[in-house]
Amino acid sequence: QVQLVESGGGLVQAGGSLRLSCAASGRTFSSYYMAWFRQAPGKERELVAAIAWSGGSTYSADSVKGRFTISRDNTKNTVYLQMNSLKPEDTAVYYCAARRAGSSSSYSTYDYWGQGTQVTVSS
Repeated sequence: QVQLVESGGGLVQAGGSLRLSCAASGRTFSSYYMAWFRQAPGKERELVAAIAWSGGSTYSADSVKGRFTISRDNTKNTVYLQMNSLKPEDTAVYYCAARRAGSSSSYSTYDYWGQGTQVTVSS
């Protein structure tokens, strides 16, 4: 069983930065594939970024490539999402998710979810 708790969301002006953190419980955190999803009002949940258990392989959606960076620290059971050059269209609830198996872009295949943290980017 893995419990995920996100933090770091908030209100920021366009062009600003935020760093989201996702703290995980459980002794097997290092074996999980981790991801950040987001969901804006009226839209489907979409994959933003993901990272393999070793941290050696990452994925970023085209919409955030070059602006967002995902990383993880297995010694702290934490995964991060550094968000730079934020845009109003980045406004959404951001969710941390964990998956026992390998990589996947489908939110329905993830085993554990955090409660979400709101990110609002003003223009």
